Amino acid sequence: MNDLPGPVPATDSAPAAPVTRLLVANRGEIARRILSTCRTLGIATVAVYADTPEEAAAAHVAEADTAARLPVPAGRGPVAAYLDPDALVAAARTAGADAVHPGYGFLSESPALARAVTAAGLTWVGPAADAIERMGAKTRAKDVAREAGVPVAAALDPEDVRPEHLPVLVKAVSGGGGRGMRVVRDLADLPAEAAAARAEAASAFGDPAVFCEPYVERGRHVEVQVLADTHGTVWALGERDCSVQRRHQKVIEETPAPGLPDTLRTRLHEAARRLARAIGYTGAGTAEFLVPVGEGTEPLGEPVFLEMNTRLQVEHPVTECVTGLDLVEWQIRIAEGEPLPPGGPPAPRGHAIEARLYAEDPLDDWRPRTGTLHAFEVPAATVRRAPLTVPGVRLDSGVEPGDTVGTDFDPMLAKVVAFGHDRRDAVRRLVGALANARVHGVGTNRDLLVRALRHPSFADAHTAPARLHTGHLTGDRLTALAQPLADPATRGLAALAATLAEAEATRTGATVPAGVPAGWRNLPSQPHTRRYTVTGTGDGRASGGADGSEAPRANRGTGDEQAPVGTDGAGVARVTSGPLVAASYRSVRGAYVPDPPGVRVLAAATDHVVLEADGLRHTFTVHRAGGEVFVDSPLGSVALTPVDPLPTPEPAVTPGALPAPMPGTVTAVDVSVGEKVREGQTLLRLEAMKMEHRVTAPAAGAVRDLPVAPGRRVPAGALLAVLDHDVLDHEGPNP
Repeated sequence: MNDLPGPVPATDSAPAAPVTRLLVANRGEIARRILSTCRTLGIATVAVYADTPEEAAAAHVAEADTAARLPVPAGRGPVAAYLDPDALVAAARTAGADAVHPGYGFLSESPALARAVTAAGLTWVGPAADAIERMGAKTRAKDVAREAGVPVAAALDPEDVRPEHLPVLVKAVSGGGGRGMRVVRDLADLPAEAAAARAEAASAFGDPAVFCEPYVERGRHVEVQVLADTHGTVWALGERDCSVQRRHQKVIEETPAPGLPDTLRTRLHEAARRLARAIGYTGAGTAEFLVPVGEGTEPLGEPVFLEMNTRLQVEHPVTECVTGLDLVEWQIRIAEGEPLPPGGPPAPRGHAIEARLYAEDPLDDWRPRTGTLHAFEVPAATVRRAPLTVPGVRLDSGVEPGDTVGTDFDPMLAKVVAFGHDRRDAVRRLVGALANARVHGVGTNRDLLVRALRHPSFADAHTAPARLHTGHLTGDRLTALAQPLADPATRGLAALAATLAEAEATRTGATVPAGVPAGWRNLPSQPHTRRYTVTGTGDGRASGGADGSEAPRANRGTGDEQAPVGTDGAGVARVTSGPLVAASYRSVRGAYVPDPPGVRVLAAATDHVVLEADGLRHTFTVHRAGGEVFVDSPLGSVALTPVDPLPTPEPAVTPGALPAPMPGTVTAVDVSVGEKVREGQTLLRLEAMKMEHRVTAPAAGAVRDLPVAPGRRVPAGALLAVLDHDVLDHEGPNP
């Protein structure tokens, strides 16, 4: 049953009139998704954008019927423009909108915005403010769930945690997305981790409150999609498994949850409906649960409630695939007062999986990657930002080629969704779509996604459910999964293709006597050799990771050389670039003869090269942009930077200087000038792309200079701190 007895949900206003002009109080991918459904329904649209040149040129602005500029508060970044309820309501009034959709993130779970919208006489496309308020604080939500008879995980004040409670997970009371979360295994670490979580929560959500709950080492993160109207009907539209995560944030989501027993599935659905009715919920929302993973005949334990998201979820497309529903459309219809159809929700069909494509380096502590997006294509995608109702691939993206990817917003570039007849079909479609995508100019987690989807623990989860859990992307497995799809041999072939394409470009533009082919030689030429550094492989980082671990060394293999090694001013070795790769060929009677044995050139043009290697034919597409060469093939994608044979000397670096690894905002400074520090100790924290990044001491020493303070925005390369490594006395650094 999907209709449970209970009161008709309360609303903040009288029944709404039909929506004619809707303002989307968001940006990027979700704004474009909502605009798409509005176009289908014939609803006029209003976009909003922060008052910066980059945001004014954003895709969601161009796709709306009209757009309203939001002022950026003095001294703050563009994110702040989207966090002012009064400014959003004023924009809606100015544009003549009669409804507001919050999307997800930003103020989507803000009762203040919900109340401001309804107080202005506009339709709020979302649950009532009271329901948002009751679920917005995780500790309060647990109390509501407990009263509704839903099992919950214990919530502890950090001051009340005892050794027997360990390990615990420190969590922000407000918000989500992995922000403000810390795993604590040693009681001595709890005060510092709780303080760091409070600072991050205050920065992200404006609320520094945190709590602790038992940390489950191996769990399945399973959530239930609910849809409720204002007439008392509550649907459970199936569940989604979101166990593949990084930094406690989802990376791969799917429905139905693989290997979930029917009895457990039924209990989860009933618990979600019961909770929604207990708070008078309306619209689309998600109840999230943690299912412990064990061994033996009962691999999945009893679920406990974690939290409820009172909004549309990032992963809603997979539910749309298997149900055939447009959840954004139903959010709008419910806000207009329309009841859900009689007879219950549609029966699910097939299987759907979503992967989040992030601009980040998994091997570099998930640090964001920035730059100009020179190319962005997912050829397998047949549907964009709309429900996919037949097996295939859907793409929901917030970016377009030519866009600049910065650090002010979430690093997610797009969601790639595959819908198949069954799980195996969906996985295969998604792997193919990701592997054949062309993403040039910005490093991403694409290769990690492909390897994670192919891994037996994921691929076999429907028959071995205990093999899939929230630790899937950790430890040695993460290191293996994050390696580039293009192996050293492929890098060598890609370098050769790049070199030959460049030669063709030179040949095409050359002036020669009539009848003589450009580049023609009667005798074999001396070898033409071109050297490149391979970028975007995760090999170009400091040799010490954020956790003090050693980063992988540059791979050796066909065509690869060891990358040059320098020092960072503190005497700590670091790889100054990605691995080097060289390509050589000779020109004989107008034909290219590559030096590597077993390789033949079958065709060469300025934008593609066909090579035969060890008897197998491979086609490489070549794209030059931004000083890099991007080579794509079914063997993997490779980004190359030509090595200047006469490089400009690098400027001198202050000994012990620690530059900002990326643009961002300093959120906390953990040390003071003169303080002794140990290797790996956190010096300060940067926030970029909605994530906190710790800047640690590369070696023991003493802090000589700290030219930054909390709240300061810094560009990449800005000086953050200076350490002295030769002033330690016999006592060593502070413990």
